[in-house]
Amino acid sequence: MSDLLSQMLKDIPLPRMVKIRQHFDDSKLEDPVAELKIKMDESGCIPTIAIGSKVAVAVGSRGIYKIAELTKCVIDELKQAGAVPFIVPCMGSHGGATDQGQSDVLAHLGIDEQSMGVPVRSSMEVVMIDKLPNGLPVYVDKISATEADAIVVINRVKPHTAFRGSIESGLLKMIAIGLGKQKGAEATHQLGFKYMAENVPAMAKRMIDKLPIVFGVALVENAYDQTCRIEVVPAAEIEQREPELLVEAKRRLPQILFPNSDVLVIDYIGKNISGDGMDPNVTGRYPTPYAHGGPDINKMVVLDLTEESQGNANGVGTADFTTQRLVDQADWVATYANGLTSTVCAPTKQATTLSNDRDAIKAAVKTCNILDFHECKLIRIRDTLHLGEIEISETLLEEARKNSRIEIISEPFVWEFDQEGYLSK
Repeated sequence: MSDLLSQMLKDIPLPRMVKIRQHFDDSKLEDPVAELKIKMDESGCIPTIAIGSKVAVAVGSRGIYKIAELTKCVIDELKQAGAVPFIVPCMGSHGGATDQGQSDVLAHLGIDEQSMGVPVRSSMEVVMIDKLPNGLPVYVDKISATEADAIVVINRVKPHTAFRGSIESGLLKMIAIGLGKQKGAEATHQLGFKYMAENVPAMAKRMIDKLPIVFGVALVENAYDQTCRIEVVPAAEIEQREPELLVEAKRRLPQILFPNSDVLVIDYIGKNISGDGMDPNVTGRYPTPYAHGGPDINKMVVLDLTEESQGNANGVGTADFTTQRLVDQADWVATYANGLTSTVCAPTKQATTLSNDRDAIKAAVKTCNILDFHECKLIRIRDTLHLGEIEISETLLEEARKNSRIEIISEPFVWEFDQEGYLSK
């Protein structure tokens, strides 16, 4: 079968490519760890935690800039104040919805018992602490609910990939879905993304009322995946402060500076990059009808899976084409568990799969609905977090030259593939 498909695609041309640099606001914190120490001191939150208190530090699965160093900073400050911190994986159903899987996800981010100097207590057991008026149960990690004297949550604030609201992805989502483990994530998604903008803050507020959540560390990143703002927010102020941080996060979001293209090639997807493997705010491909924005792209190809994603290939179904390499690496049980929990299963489907990079890209060109394949407008990115330097086809050069935010940094070149048909990266 693969030979037949390769034969169908053998005469499809691939354009010459050019490397460009997209320029965004690059203001950042030179020393995020030092800034976090200052913010924790200024907030006055840690002194409210009694000496000897057991503190659950909730950390998620995203590849946040310097997340290990920032987590260690929080832990060290708690220790210095006389508290007894431990780490709780705070990631809903990620890591295959297993105790060990969630610990492994944190370890891949550099967060483990040895490096942090405290236990990582991973469990999928939950307790139900309340119920919303619409009937949705409110679940929370059993360890945090029954054994912690205080809870601290760390997360990045950014636009969500599947719904819009004044509260999207940030501390409140981390509390409602992350601390809720698989059962809590499932409950939050039960009525669909149409109501997520209401249910996420509603659940989080119930949890703040009933749990010893002391403060959240809110991080905002610039378009280059670097920390540009850190806020230490007392639990009672999160609902008010987070929408303001979301506005800044949306303004900082990296983007592809070409509103229309025929083909987008993405080297890597993964849960450490986005909950959807690749950020739909960047690609314009959303898993639900309740979010919008981004470029208009006819066909999309994803080539590989990040090691940090631990085989979770959520998002591959949003693409049109992928490679056998990605499919072979995927842990389909973990991937399907993601869809069953979120109730959005289209992104967990297997995209049309070709033998290698070359055939997958050619398939996208062949099906991108243009008369002359030599005129294909093609863009290649590493992933949706790294959009500073990207590649564009020669057919986009004229448009690039007219944009003051784009710098052309190479002469045209032809992609090189190895003997198996994979791009030489």
